[in-house]
Amino acid sequence: MPEELRERLPDGAVPSPNIWHHTEVYEIENRAVDPDGLIEAAMRAVHDWAGADVLDLGCGSGFHLPRFARTARTVTGVEPHPDLRAIAARRTRRLRALRTVRVLEGTAQATGLPDASVDVVHARWAYFFGPGCEPGLAELARVVRPGGTALVIDNDPTRSTFGSWFRRGYPEFSAAHVVERFWADQGFHREPVMVRWEFDAWEDLEAVVRIELPGTVADEALAEQRAAGTLSVDYAVNVFSRTY
Repeated sequence: MPEELRERLPDGAVPSPNIWHHTEVYEIENRAVDPDGLIEAAMRAVHDWAGADVLDLGCGSGFHLPRFARTARTVTGVEPHPDLRAIAARRTRRLRALRTVRVLEGTAQATGLPDASVDVVHARWAYFFGPGCEPGLAELARVVRPGGTALVIDNDPTRSTFGSWFRRGYPEFSAAHVVERFWADQGFHREPVMVRWEFDAWEDLEAVVRIELPGTVADEALAEQRAAGTLSVDYAVNVFSRTY
């Protein structure tokens, strides 16, 4: 990480290898993932955010902020990376003028929000990856109101085409049963959801695969996908939820 960037980050910020270094490609990935809205449906089944105060934790470039703002009372995006935070602010300029959205510097461990100030927390592929995220969980317990819900979305490497690629690319990650047991011990419920990537062009699919997987594994995955002859990739996720 460049020293200049390190100096601009809040304490405790955990670098993201994809969106932090490949922001434009990650935007393509955001548009491609879950075109059927199955993740949001699973989230709403647990706690609908209509009329609620929502925290998007690790909001990145703010892709999800306008989506929550359609029905939420207020939406707060918290993001440690200053350049991503600036993109999120630009993306929500009109909504911020209406005082329905704000974008703040912070981390999962230190959001800077008052106690018991949010109803729904959304954390998607950001910080909460199982064992080791206990400081962030303590922060969730502080900022979520009684009756509020935290929703954590993460990869399920045990299933799907992408899951098989992920296992090959990152064998050092905690075994799935360890992660699932961790979340259960923390009082979270697991809802498995099968979604998909759907791309408009091969170049987009290739670019996204190359920011998500290491070189040799990316080459193998792309060869398999080209042989399959499709721009769609099945992708398994878990929606972990806890109501406080």
